[in-house]
Amino acid sequence: MARKLLAEFFGTFWLVLGGCGAAVLAAGFMPETNLGIGFIGVAFAFGLTVLTGIFALGHISGGHFNPAVTLGLFAAGRAQRKDVAPYIIVQVAGSIVACGVLAIIANGQPGFDLAESGFAANGFADHSPGLYTALACFVAEFVLTAMFLLVILGATRGTMPVGFAPLAVGLCLTLIHLIAIPVTNTSVNPARSTGPALFVGGWAIEQLWMFWVAPILGALAGGAVWRYLFEEDPLVEQIADP
Repeated sequence: MARKLLAEFFGTFWLVLGGCGAAVLAAGFMPETNLGIGFIGVAFAFGLTVLTGIFALGHISGGHFNPAVTLGLFAAGRAQRKDVAPYIIVQVAGSIVACGVLAIIANGQPGFDLAESGFAANGFADHSPGLYTALACFVAEFVLTAMFLLVILGATRGTMPVGFAPLAVGLCLTLIHLIAIPVTNTSVNPARSTGPALFVGGWAIEQLWMFWVAPILGALAGGAVWRYLFEEDPLVEQIADP
C-alpha cells in the first residue's frame, strides 16, 4: 500500500505541475515575440502529463491521479473500498505540493501576482474564462468526467492491447480540456482543483465545491453505466470488494 500511495502522490504531483504549470507559466507567455502555448498547448500538457504518469507509475497503483477516477473505478467494481480514502488523501496532497513548487517558480518572475493570475484555478459564472453560467459549468464537468471514466474503463479492459491504455486516457483528457478550458478552466479532477484554489483563496475556495461535486457525481455515473453495460461480460475483470 505504501508504494501505491507514493505512486498516486507523485502521479498527481506530476499531473498538476505539468498541466497547471503550463497554464500559469506558458499559456500567455510573451516576452516580446516568443508568444505562448495558448489553451491548446495547455490541453496537450494535461494530456501528456497523465499519459506519461500512467506509463511511469500506473503499474504500481493503477494510475488514478484523481479522486473522481478512484471513486468511479470503485463504482464500476474495479477498485477496492479500502483503497479509496487513502488514494484521495495522497492525490490531494500531491496537488497541493505541486502548487507549492509552481508558486515558487512563478514568483520568480518580477511582477507576478499569484491571486491576480488566477493560478489555473477553476471557476464558474464570473470566474469562468468564457463567463459560462454555473449550470453550464456543472453540466460540462459532470458529463465530461462521466465520459472520461467510460474511456478509462474501456481502455483498460482485458481484451484491449497491452500498453495502449495510457494513450487513450491521455488523448481523452486532452480532448476534454480542448472542450472545457473556456468553460471552467477544466477540472474533471477534484485534487487538481484543490491545490490552485488553496493558493488563490477567496473566490476560488468559495467555488471549489462544484469541482468536487460535479466530477465525483459524473465519475460515479460513468462507473455505474459501464458496470451495467459490461457486468455480465466474462472478459471484464471485476475486483471483489472486501
